[in-house]
Amino acid sequence: MSDNLIVIGKEKVAGYQILALRSALGLEIKGMKHSRGSAYATIKKRFGFKGNKQKVYNQLDAWIKENLLSPDESPKSSVCQDRE
Repeated sequence: MSDNLIVIGKEKVAGYQILALRSALGLEIKGMKHSRGSAYATIKKRFGFKGNKQKVYNQLDAWIKENLLSPDESPKSSVCQDRE
Protein backbone atom coordinates (compact mmCIF):
# COMPACT_ATOMS: atom_id res chain seq x y z
CA MET A 1 0.00 0.00 0.00
CA SER A 2 1.31 3.41 -0.94
CA ASP A 3 1.20 6.54 1.22
CA ASN A 4 1.40 8.88 -1.77
CA LEU A 5 -0.90 11.86 -2.02
CA ILE A 6 -2.06 13.37 -5.30
CA VAL A 7 -3.78 16.75 -5.22
CA ILE A 8 -5.75 17.62 -8.35
CA GLY A 9 -7.52 20.90 -9.08
CA LYS A 10 -6.69 24.53 -8.40
CA GLU A 11 -8.84 24.78 -5.26
CA LYS A 12 -7.39 21.63 -3.72
CA VAL A 13 -3.82 22.70 -4.51
CA ALA A 14 -4.49 26.09 -2.89
CA GLY A 15 -5.97 24.34 0.14
CA TYR A 16 -2.95 22.07 0.42
CA GLN A 17 -0.65 25.10 0.26
CA ILE A 18 -2.54 26.69 3.15
CA LEU A 19 -2.21 23.49 5.19
CA ALA A 20 1.53 23.44 4.41
CA LEU A 21 1.82 27.06 5.58
CA ARG A 22 0.08 26.13 8.85
CA SER A 23 2.57 23.30 9.37
CA ALA A 24 5.51 25.58 8.56
CA LEU A 25 4.25 28.19 11.04
CA GLY A 26 3.93 25.49 13.71
CA LEU A 27 7.58 24.60 13.15
CA GLU A 28 8.56 28.29 13.31
CA ILE A 29 6.80 28.53 16.68
CA LYS A 30 8.93 25.62 17.86
CA GLY A 31 12.09 27.45 16.76
CA MET A 32 12.87 26.17 13.28
CA LYS A 33 13.63 28.56 10.47
CA HIS A 34 12.59 28.25 6.83
CA SER A 35 15.18 28.97 4.16
CA ARG A 36 12.68 30.65 1.83
CA GLY A 37 11.31 33.25 4.18
CA SER A 38 8.91 33.23 7.05
CA ALA A 39 5.59 31.38 6.91
CA TYR A 40 4.46 33.84 9.61
CA ALA A 41 5.06 36.82 7.30
CA THR A 42 3.45 35.06 4.34
CA ILE A 43 0.31 34.19 6.33
CA LYS A 44 -0.01 37.69 7.78
CA LYS A 45 0.33 39.21 4.33
CA ARG A 46 -2.04 36.78 2.59
CA PHE A 47 -4.78 36.70 5.25
CA GLY A 48 -4.30 40.03 7.05
CA PHE A 49 -4.08 38.37 10.48
CA LYS A 50 -2.62 40.33 13.39
CA GLY A 51 -0.66 39.23 16.44
CA ASN A 52 2.29 37.10 17.42
CA LYS A 53 3.07 33.74 15.83
CA GLN A 54 0.84 31.73 18.17
CA LYS A 55 -2.13 34.07 17.69
CA VAL A 56 -1.70 34.02 13.91
CA TYR A 57 -1.47 30.21 14.05
CA ASN A 58 -4.73 30.07 16.03
CA GLN A 59 -6.45 32.43 13.57
CA LEU A 60 -5.26 30.39 10.59
CA ASP A 61 -6.33 27.15 12.25
CA ALA A 62 -9.83 28.59 12.82
CA TRP A 63 -9.93 29.83 9.21
CA ILE A 64 -9.00 26.36 7.95
CA LYS A 65 -11.70 24.71 10.08
CA GLU A 66 -14.30 27.17 8.78
CA ASN A 67 -13.29 27.22 5.12
CA LEU A 68 -11.39 24.07 4.14
CA LEU A 69 -12.70 21.22 6.25
CA SER A 70 -16.15 19.75 5.80
CA PRO A 71 -18.31 19.65 8.97
CA ASP A 72 -17.68 15.93 9.56
CA GLU A 73 -13.93 16.23 9.03
CA SER A 74 -11.45 17.08 11.74
CA PRO A 75 -7.73 17.80 11.43
CA LYS A 76 -5.75 14.57 11.59
CA SER A 77 -2.94 16.12 13.61
CA SER A 78 -1.74 19.51 14.59
CA VAL A 79 1.89 20.55 14.44
CA CYS A 80 1.50 23.04 17.25
CA GLN A 81 -0.95 22.74 20.10
CA ASP A 82 -2.65 25.84 21.48
CA ARG A 83 -0.53 27.37 24.23
CA GLU A 84 -3.09 29.85 25.47
